[in-house]
Amino acid sequence: MTDETAPLPLPEKALDTSPARPWPVRVLSDKIKGYIDRMPPVWVEGQVVQFNQRNGSGMQFLTLRDADRDVSLPVTIYSSALARLAKVPAEGDHVVVHAKPTFWTKRGTLQLQADQIRAVGVGELLARIEELKRVLAAEGLFDLDRKRPLPFLPGVIGLVCGRESKAEHDVVVNARARWPQVRFEIREVAVQGVSAVPEVSRAIAELDARQDVEVIVVARGGGSVEDLLPFSNEALVRAAAACRTPVVSAIGHETDAPLLDLVADYRASTPTDAAKRIVPDVSEERQRLVQARQRIRGAVAALLDREQHGLDGVRSRPVLAAPHTMLESRDREVSQAIGHARYALNALLLRASGEIGRLEAQVRALSPASTLERGYAVVQRTDGHVVRAPGEVAEGDDVQIRLADGALGAVVTSTGN
Repeated sequence: MTDETAPLPLPEKALDTSPARPWPVRVLSDKIKGYIDRMPPVWVEGQVVQFNQRNGSGMQFLTLRDADRDVSLPVTIYSSALARLAKVPAEGDHVVVHAKPTFWTKRGTLQLQADQIRAVGVGELLARIEELKRVLAAEGLFDLDRKRPLPFLPGVIGLVCGRESKAEHDVVVNARARWPQVRFEIREVAVQGVSAVPEVSRAIAELDARQDVEVIVVARGGGSVEDLLPFSNEALVRAAAACRTPVVSAIGHETDAPLLDLVADYRASTPTDAAKRIVPDVSEERQRLVQARQRIRGAVAALLDREQHGLDGVRSRPVLAAPHTMLESRDREVSQAIGHARYALNALLLRASGEIGRLEAQVRALSPASTLERGYAVVQRTDGHVVRAPGEVAEGDDVQIRLADGALGAVVTSTGN
C-alpha cells in the first residue's frame, strides 16, 4: 500500500470533523467516557422510583428521579453502603447519594456509581418548603388581591383526584346531592409518589384549557406529611397559580396545609367541604327564594298599607271632604277685599272732593269775578288793556267798563288824579 492510498488520521477535536472525516461511534463514545471520567464524585438529590433489592449481590440497582421534572438516572451502589444504614430507602423516599458519573460505551448510557446514600429527613423537607413558601410569598403568589371569586353555580366542575379515591366519591356525591344537574370533568391521577407532580400539573393545565370548565378542584383525602409533599412542590404550585380558572384546594384535613392551599383561590378543609362550597344546595336555595318572596310580599303589603293610610288621612281633611269650602273661604276673602277697596276708594274720593271744594273756594275768593260781584268794575281800552291809572287814557277815548253781569261802553270826559 502506497502513501497515497493510506487512510487519513481521525480528527482530534469535534470541531475538526466533517462529512468527509467523521468520527466513528466508538470514538465518540470513548471521547464522552473520557470527559465524564474526569468528573469528580458529586452529591446528587432525587427521589427513589425503582429499587429492587438483590439479596446476596454485592451491588444494588436503583433509579433516581428529579422531583420537579421527569428526568431520571440509574444508580448502582455497593450493598455494604446500604448495610450501614439504619433503614434502607424505599421507593418514593427522598435521598442524596455520593456518586461518580460513569458512561458505558457499549450501551451509550450514563449512570451513577454511588458509595454513600442518605435519606432526606422530613424536618429538612419541611424547612425547604418553608423557604419556598417565603420565596413564593415574596413574588405575590399568595396575595389576596389575586384570588378569583368562585362561580355561584358552575356548569362544569373540573376534578383532579386519585384513581377510585374516597376524595372523588366525597366531592361528586355531596355535590350531586346538593344540585343533581351538576356536571364533572374528572381527571384521575397519581396523588402521591414520584408521578404525582407531573400528572397533577398536566391535569390542571388540561382542565384550565377547557372553556366549559368554570372551577377546578384538586382533591386528596389527607395522608402523612410525606404523602402530601407533592402538593408543596414548586412546579405544581406554579402550575396552579398560572390557571385562568379558579382553583379550589381540598388536600388533607384541617391540620394539613400544603403550599397549594395558599396559592389556590379557595382552600377547602376537606373534599366534602369543597363540594359544599362550590355547589349551592338546591333545597336551601328554594327555601331562600320562598323567604325572599315572603319578604317582598310583606314589604309591598306594608308599603300599600302605609300609602292607603296616607290617602285616607288626606281624604278625611275638610279640603277634600267638602272641596267647595275652600272656594267659599276664598270668595269671602275676595268680597272682603272688594269691600275694603270700595271703602278706601270712597274715603279717598270724599277727601279729594273736600279738598277740591276748599281749593274752589280759595280760587273763587281770589277770582276777579268775585271782586266784580262785590260792585267793582274793570275799565279797559278798546285794545283790551286794563286801565290802572288816569294817565293811561285821554279825554274823548272810548272805554269799556266790565261789570259782574255784563259790560258798558263809555267815553272819557275828563281825567284827573
